[in-house]
Amino acid sequence: MNVQAMEREGQAGRARRFSGHAVLFDASGAAFFPELGLLVVSDLHLERGAAHARRGFFLPPYDTGRTLAALSAVIARYRPARVVSLGDNFHDRVGAREMPADTREKLSALAESCDWVWINGNHDPDGVGGLPGRVFDVWAFEGLTFCHEPTRNAGAEICGHLHPSAVLHRPGKSVRRPCFAADETRLMLPAFATTRGGLDLRHRAFAGLFNRKLLNVHMLGPDRVYSLPFAALGC
Repeated sequence: MNVQAMEREGQAGRARRFSGHAVLFDASGAAFFPELGLLVVSDLHLERGAAHARRGFFLPPYDTGRTLAALSAVIARYRPARVVSLGDNFHDRVGAREMPADTREKLSALAESCDWVWINGNHDPDGVGGLPGRVFDVWAFEGLTFCHEPTRNAGAEICGHLHPSAVLHRPGKSVRRPCFAADETRLMLPAFATTRGGLDLRHRAFAGLFNRKLLNVHMLGPDRVYSLPFAALGC
């Protein structure tokens, strides 16, 4: 698949299917299931800057505001009946408790706008400090299983944790972008955060998690998503 074909497909923005459900991959890093009215995000890592500051490493304190603005925008775009946040909602255990009051009010208003489900992650295993919504380690809905870390027994599993990214190699250059990764049994989301980072899908951490013959990669562009088979990334 050449770059021009990727651009045409990205512009069309047609729905994919996962485990029988239509799904749209948004360039923000959110996945929307239109037939279920369900929006899924992962790895918000709210209060990341504050968490680093508590450890003596000072970053610009704008990450939470930018992430909430992006989250508000994608919710306004799709108007979901429910939102699932797949863990690492906060960057550390005390982020929910220590966040500024005005920020907590903004987040609470978002979480009260629809049926909100928080999944606990490895960064925030104690939950979200009494914010509106329901809290689970694992949540099942309409034949889909939502969790933070991928399991070794996937069956229509939707997860995050590894912040997947992909590198598209072409003669003379390469492009690295965060991505969605999906085969027939697992859909993994990129981090929905100001500072995403990303782990290359070829990293050993992904070994055994996907059927690479059926693995499709949906790379985030500035304003669209480019979809291609894993095998088309090049070497």
